[in-house]
Amino acid sequence: MVTLHSTARRALALALTVTLVLSVVPGLAAAETRTGGTVVVGQNETVRGDLDAFAGSVVIRGTVTGDVNAFGGDVFVAQGARVGGDLNVASGSIRVAGTVDGGVSGAAGDLIVLESGSVGSLEAGAGTVTIDGTVRGDATVGAERLVVGSAGVVEGDLRYDADRFRNDGTVQGRVVRDRSISQGPEFEPVSGFGDAVLSAYGFLVSLLLGGLLLLVFPRFSSRVADRAVADPVRSGGVGLLALVAVPLALVLFAITIVGIPITVVGALLFAVLAWVGTVYGRFAVGEWLTALVDVENRWLALFVGFLAVAVGVRLPLIGWLVELLVFLLGLGALALVAYDAYRGRSGEESEPAEPAEPDAGESTPPA
Repeated sequence: MVTLHSTARRALALALTVTLVLSVVPGLAAAETRTGGTVVVGQNETVRGDLDAFAGSVVIRGTVTGDVNAFGGDVFVAQGARVGGDLNVASGSIRVAGTVDGGVSGAAGDLIVLESGSVGSLEAGAGTVTIDGTVRGDATVGAERLVVGSAGVVEGDLRYDADRFRNDGTVQGRVVRDRSISQGPEFEPVSGFGDAVLSAYGFLVSLLLGGLLLLVFPRFSSRVADRAVADPVRSGGVGLLALVAVPLALVLFAITIVGIPITVVGALLFAVLAWVGTVYGRFAVGEWLTALVDVENRWLALFVGFLAVAVGVRLPLIGWLVELLVFLLGLGALALVAYDAYRGRSGEESEPAEPAEPDAGESTPPA
């Protein structure tokens, strides 16, 4: 039987991992990323595909054929501008005076659909939401203040939870106050054939990655699972720290032009590590469960862990928490074991040992 050299095996693992990542997140490489104080799509400019913008403000005056994912202080879609996909925003304020063919989803201080603005649907959590333009589908809003102006039109249903609500416009569907909107996202079982297929596909691809990790890095994978089971609190804490600190560091790098390549590469690497962390978290759960019945088989542990977490994430109300905790557990244990391995290779653990002291009955020879 031919045995691959360790370097070759790791190269193969990396190639397969990248292939799997690209298969799960198609179009990632096609997205255009822009950073800076202000990101502007000019009036006669067309961005073909998606646009990811990290900036103090984002102004769309031209056309973006795909989605716009904006992380900035203010986002403005000017009159005459067009976004062919969705507009996803985390910012200080959102103003839409142009056309968004897809939906607008945002967490912002204020959100305004101006009279000339038109959006496919609206999902927003903001301080103040004002609809003076047209929402061609449903609108779901959680806000302190919600206003449908005299020129505002919601062609579908309006579901909201707001301290103050005024409707001077037209809502063609139902107007329903839903207090659950302010209680966080809803987690429902997968329904529909298409969703079931996608869910099964994600399960199998991640399980395949887990098998690949156990095959290529068996000892390292076992150490990660052992660390997660032995010290879950510390592992989860380190995972939470990494989840907050790494994206923040990437955004700080993106502020400078020199740091843009580092941000892009770093974001891709962190996405891969986060995915690996979720797999190791499930493996750790499986190791713990199989140990309870005195069974030691890493392949069985991997499968049991995936099944157990798949059931756990479907639990009403707490499913999201199960998924988050397993992810933090795996990511933190991965970081701790990788750091230990780095320390060992850097020579921190190979310092000269202190000379042994002689026993009490031994005499020290004269110099």
